[in-house]
Order: sequence, then C-alpha cells, then structure tokens
Amino acid sequence: MKASQPDTAPKPRTDFATLKTLLPYVWQFKWRVSVAMACLVLAKVASVVMPLFLKDVIDQLSVPASVMVLPVAALLGYGFARFASSAFGELRDALFARVTQGSIRRIATQLFDHLMSLSLRFHMQRQTGGLSRDIERGTKGIGFLLNFMMFNILPTLLEISMVAIILFWRYDWPFAVVTLATIGAYIAFTLVVTEKRMVYRRTMNTLDSAANSKAIDAMLNYETVKYFGNERYEVKRYDDNLAAWVNSSVKNQVSLNFLNVGQGVIITVGVTILLWLSAARVVGQTMTVGDVVLVSAYLTQLYAPLNFLGFVYREIKHALADMERMFSLMREGQEVADKPDALELDTAQATIQFDNVDFSYVSNRQILHGVSFSIPAGQTVAVVGSSGAGKSTLSRLLFRFYDVTQGAIRINGIDVRDMTQESLRRHIGIVPQDTVLFNDSILYNIAYGNPSASHEQIVAAAKAARIHDFVASLPDGYETQVGERGLKLSGGEKQRVAIARTILKNPPILVLDEATSALDTRTERAIQEELEQIARDRSTLIIAHRLSTIVNADQIIVLEQGRIVERGTHAELIGQGARYAQMWAMQQAERVD
Repeated sequence: MKASQPDTAPKPRTDFATLKTLLPYVWQFKWRVSVAMACLVLAKVASVVMPLFLKDVIDQLSVPASVMVLPVAALLGYGFARFASSAFGELRDALFARVTQGSIRRIATQLFDHLMSLSLRFHMQRQTGGLSRDIERGTKGIGFLLNFMMFNILPTLLEISMVAIILFWRYDWPFAVVTLATIGAYIAFTLVVTEKRMVYRRTMNTLDSAANSKAIDAMLNYETVKYFGNERYEVKRYDDNLAAWVNSSVKNQVSLNFLNVGQGVIITVGVTILLWLSAARVVGQTMTVGDVVLVSAYLTQLYAPLNFLGFVYREIKHALADMERMFSLMREGQEVADKPDALELDTAQATIQFDNVDFSYVSNRQILHGVSFSIPAGQTVAVVGSSGAGKSTLSRLLFRFYDVTQGAIRINGIDVRDMTQESLRRHIGIVPQDTVLFNDSILYNIAYGNPSASHEQIVAAAKAARIHDFVASLPDGYETQVGERGLKLSGGEKQRVAIARTILKNPPILVLDEATSALDTRTERAIQEELEQIARDRSTLIIAHRLSTIVNADQIIVLEQGRIVERGTHAELIGQGARYAQMWAMQQAERVD
C-alpha cells in the first residue's frame, strides 16, 4: 500500500485581507486601543528625550573642576523621563491585555459557532486533527500579532522617526540620511528574504496538519488498525509526512541563518559610519563629547529593537499565515442555511409529508426517486429495505442536514426549508443506529437531551430506557466516564443511553434508526415495549432491519434503490406475498435456525 501525500502547494493569500478581517474584533475595544496608543506615544517620547538629558549631564560635567556645578535639572529630567518611559509602557501593556485576549475569545467563539452551523457534508469531509491544529495556531497567531504590533513594530517605527528628526535638527544632514538609509536597507532586505522564506513556513503548516490528522485518525480507529495488523503501515504513513516536514523545516532554518547574517552586516555598516561621523566632528571641535554620547545612546536604543524587528516581522508573517488558515474556515459557506424570513416551528402535534422527494449526495448518483408518503400526527410509519436503499437518508433530510434536490418535506403543511433549523430540530428526537457519546459521564450524556432537566427526570428517562439498574451497579454510578466516543460501554449500553436522552428530550417527532440493532433479543423486547409506549402520541419514523420490531406500525414502506415498491400494514404486505413477505419469511427462518 502506498500512502497518499497531501497537497503541500502554498495557496495564494493577502496579508491585508487577513488584517482587515481581524480589525473589527480589535476595534470593539476602541477606548482601550485609543488610550493604549496614547500611552505608547508618551512612552516613546520619554524614551527619546532621555539621551538629550544625558547629553546635558555629560557636557556640564566635562568643564574644568573649578567651574563644575551639579547638573540638578538635567539629572532630574533624565530620571523623570526614564520613569515615564517605563510607567507608560506598563500602563499600555495592562490596557491592551484585555484587547488581545478579548479578541481571541470572540474570534474563537464565533469560529466554533460557525463550524457548528456548517452542513453535515463539511463535517464528514473534514479532518479533525488538522482542523484543531489550524484553530490552535490561528488563535496563537492573533495574540502574537497584536502584542508585537502594539509593543514592538509601532513603538520601533515611532522611535526611528523621532530619532531621525532629532539627528537632522541638531546635527548635519548626513546623520539622519545614514540612519534612515540603514533602516531602509534593513527593512527592504528583511521583507524580500522573509517573503521568499514564507513558502517553507506554509508548507510546514500543511504537512504538520496532515501528520496530525493521520495520527488522530489512526488513534480514533485504533481497533480497526489492530484488526488488520496495519500498525507499521500507519506509522510509515505518519513518518512519511514528518520526513517531508523535516525537509521544509531544514530549508526554513537555513534561510533564517542567511537572513540573520545579512541583517547583521547592514546594522554593523550603519553603526560604524555614524560613529565615524561623530568622532570626526569631535576632532574638528564641531561636536562635544556629550553629542557623541547622545548619538551613541540613540544608536544603542535603535540597535536592539531593530535587531529584534527582523525576528518580529518574520514571526508576524508566520502568524498571518496561521491566521489565514483559520479565517478561511470562517469563509466556509453554509450548504444549508436559514432563509432571512424563516419561521419558528412551534407545535405539539406534527403531520409529516414527503412529497415526490428526489435527492442525491453527488450529481451523478441519485439516492431517492420520487418518494412520497405521509406520517399523520401521532402515527408510526416504518421504512424497510436492503442496505443502500436510502432509508437513513430520509432521516437526514427530515433533520435538514441536506436539502432535497426536488420535491418537498412538509411539517403541518409548511416546507421545512421555510423553517429555522434550530426550531425544526428541537421538535425531532432520534435514536441512531451508530450511537456516539461524549467523553464525559453517563449523566452528562443522558442529560444532553435536555440540559435543564432535573436529576429525577434523568433517572426516570434511564429507567424507561432500561439502563438505570446497570448504571446503579457501577462504582461511580451516573458519574461513570464513558471514554472517547463511548468506547467504555458496549453497543447495547450506548444505544440505551441514546434512547434515554431522546426520552428526556420529549419531542413531538421521533426517529428510530435501527434503534434496537445492538440489543440482545430479551432486552430488545423490553425496550421495544417502552419505545412503542413513547411513540404512541408522537409522529414516528422507524427505520428498521428487524421486521419483528415494526409489526404494529400504522404503515410500512418498502424502499428499494431509492423507490417505494410496497406500502401497507404488516398484515396487508404479508398477504401480498411480494418483497416484504419474502423478507419476513427469511428473517423468521433465521430465527428458527
């Protein structure tokens, strides 16, 4: 077997579009942003003023001892400027902390809400591991971008501008020109090389997500891997991804070393020229020792943030690449969306009508062909047929996980496409064939049908589902953890939990999709009595394989290759001696055997 390789080609993106998407979340805290910006400016003004006071101190102390006096004003000014720079910087950080964390919270919440609103098709195609890694990197990228833009990029650019103005104002124009030329060359070199390097980072992200997806997928399907003895295959598939990731990582590191060397050369040349100019003017007695200290202090102040600016810019570009992947999830369109004027369904009795329904998951393979039937309020309709006949598709369309291709599904005469999805699903309860539970307690999983239910109501639902005695026998009772996807419970126990939470939901419409398929015959009969009791006053759609569970249904529909081939009561269909009667005879023979 050959493991398929993910598409690692970088996708086009625009940093401006990513920043534009982020801006509204930040601007929700506009007063904090405004005050933080003011503190930023004041802190940098104080920082730039400090060397001016230091120059005055040096000049006043450079005179002969006979005329030397203590430069009190300059010393106090220097101390105040240093304190103001630190104080305003800390105040800026404190104010902006709420902006950063609040923006991350709102984006993460909105993204989670959007993902939950996407169609079943998206969630069946997604890779959970890669998706979680994209979200994790994206939220971290937001924090990094906001903090370094506010605390490094903007302060550094502001300081560079002020220092250049002061050098141009107090000294010859070459000082300002050399400073700006050095900074310009540094930024240009950083931009060009970093843009070249970003292809490696985006490739690393893609490969990292793919490797994580494969690992989590293998973990979730641990038993299947063991059944087929494919441990080595899964490890090789994971290792192949990591090998490709290592290659991109090495290229990324080598390009980083080249960038650091180039930045060091540019800074060294600029600093050397400025010190040469300063020293030459001191010798020519056009500058004092204090002026040399002033220029040196400015160079020292600029050197550290400029050197750090390269790292910050690179990381900001990385953060933008990470954020781009996360924001692309927000742009994922809803396949099934509510109409602007969608109605709220609110009824205690529901008549369901499938009216000439056609449906296909993909355009070249139609699943349902002109399916028409109705479920009067309070009655039960069962659908039977061979695997792949389209039985479970009926329940997915009723829940509106997908919209019909043609025809309509109506509840009380209203097309479900004209209702809000939330109100529609609130009226439907389902016991699925494949029950998946949350990695939490049995109590939590039963209460999921109605999170506001009391403990007594939860216990009553468990008793109705015939699982209370089993739960009570466990050491931790209802607080027993069920494990990932409910793997600590047997299939029958999981199915009874699903029945209990549907009972707790108490909906007017009930869907039983092979609801007792994982139960033994004795338990099935007991549960069947409870389900018939629960379904008595509800509109119920039963998707069944065991025909013995639907003999009391008001109507039975036989579905074959997406078409209704028979319909009637159990007795009527047996009397016809056609497809249903054949299925019944085969199952009865199997039971006898």
